[in-house]
Order: sequence, then C-alpha cells, then structure tokens
Amino acid sequence: QVQLVESGGGLVQPGGSLRLSCAASGSIFSIYFMGWYRQAPGKQRELVASHNTDGTIYYADSVKGRFTISRDNANNWVNLQMNSLKPEDTAVYYCSAGAALAVYWGQGTQVTVSA
Repeated sequence: QVQLVESGGGLVQPGGSLRLSCAASGSIFSIYFMGWYRQAPGKQRELVASHNTDGTIYYADSVKGRFTISRDNANNWVNLQMNSLKPEDTAVYYCSAGAALAVYWGQGTQVTVSA
C-alpha cells in the first residue's frame, strides 16, 4: 500500500502561481511513476504532468512552458510548480503514484484561478 498526502492549492488570480506538493509513504520501494492529474467539473480526469523513476517527464500540451514537475526519488515526493495560471486550469488536482500492482491516488486539492 502507498499513501499520498497532498498540500498546496487554493485561489489565485490569472497569471499567478501555485505550488502543489505530494508526499508518498508506505510501500514506496515499488513506485515507478508519480504524477499529477486534474479534473474540472463535467470533464474527464486528465494527466497534467508525470515523472517516472527513469527520469522520463511528460507534460500535457496545455501546460507546457507553464508547469514544472519535480521529484525526489529518495524521499518520494513530487511537486508541481504552476506559473502563469489561467482560468481553464481550475480543477481538482490529484497526486498519483504507480506501483507494481496498483495505482494510488491522493485525496485531491482544489485549484481555482479567478479574478
């Protein structure tokens, strides 16, 4: 089992920045993937950014150049720095970790971008 605890999120004006953090505990030795998904009202959950243990990084086209994912394999945390935020970035953001036999999710944190 892997437990994920998220922090960060909140309300920010367009053009502002936020930082999301996620700490993993439990069977962390099995984790090969950590990333952030988001789900806006009425939309499907989508992958925003991910960082594999081999160093492979992925960003959704909609966030390239604005968001930066960072990961500490030794301490098993993953952060998402979000800059130049837009109203369309408003969503619940979920931390996710992929292990050998399962995918784990955090509880979600709300990000609202509004003037």
